[in-house]
Amino acid sequence: MGTNEVYMMEITKRIDLLDYLRGFALMGILLVNIGPLLEINSLPVNSADAVYWQLLNLLVEGRFYTIFTFLFGIGFYIFMNRAQARGKNGYALYLRRLALLFTFGLLHVQFHPGEALTVYAISGLLILPFYKANKLFNLICATLMLIGLAIFSFKLLMVVPLMILGIAAAQYGFLTNTSPKKMITFTLIMFVFSGMGLLLQAHYAPFAVSIGNQKSNPASQQFYHIGIAIGPIISAFYVGMAVLLLQQKYVRKLLLPLKSYGRMALTNYVGQTFLIHLFGYILQFYSDITLIETLYICLVIYIIQLTISTVWMKYFHFGPLEWVWRMGTYGKIPPMRR
Repeated sequence: MGTNEVYMMEITKRIDLLDYLRGFALMGILLVNIGPLLEINSLPVNSADAVYWQLLNLLVEGRFYTIFTFLFGIGFYIFMNRAQARGKNGYALYLRRLALLFTFGLLHVQFHPGEALTVYAISGLLILPFYKANKLFNLICATLMLIGLAIFSFKLLMVVPLMILGIAAAQYGFLTNTSPKKMITFTLIMFVFSGMGLLLQAHYAPFAVSIGNQKSNPASQQFYHIGIAIGPIISAFYVGMAVLLLQQKYVRKLLLPLKSYGRMALTNYVGQTFLIHLFGYILQFYSDITLIETLYICLVIYIIQLTISTVWMKYFHFGPLEWVWRMGTYGKIPPMRR
């Protein structure tokens, strides 16, 4: 087997893992986005709402967008490498790719004010110089930036260092070349630090009673600030656990719909917004939607999107928006049907 064949097999393996992780991250993002889109701003009215709100903020909020952003950095590095291997101008293609992503974002933001596509497009420009930077430099730079921004709870600004961290991870072969023993060690370390951080954050949970209000009182501020600071650590633990589990063939087979879900990440991300508004419109005639009911809506959306993604990817190479994105990036119509 030639060097190029080995390289392409490694790339395929890495992309499969990325698809699983993207799908996993997208599921968590839905849990966070649905509340603001349905304007759930009232206090928890029962114990189920209160417990779910605390779990959401401890285990989900700021955890899954971090994974998705990290994966964007890895995807950027793979995209540039593949373009270079094919003798194409990776920078020109990538700039067109970002322009299209920004356009998608401008349309999407009309229905989802907190959407991430425009932020990713702008941040994607800022990480361009790090593509050819030394991997140790990228790792140190991203880590220091993350620590500094986490201390001051600058959540939005954490996007760029998370992407750079993804570049460094790809350069080190974190997802493909890391031995199981090292991955277990990494995951255990992240588990210990995550546990410590969550115990500290949970201490302030009873005081942080106002959904969506981070300035109600000093204790509430501490709850949110700690949550932002420890977000990347908990995300790292989630990624480590997911990678370890996905090394098992039966787990990959069991979670195969998640892979299809992640391969259509752009379509499903935008589709989540459509489905949230659709369910919100339908249910507004029934009653006011409580926080715990948003979880039930998410479960229905999961079933719908996982089913559609699995069936769609059996017959097509790309999701609908991924196909448009690819066509605009390369300037030619890619084959859609398998």
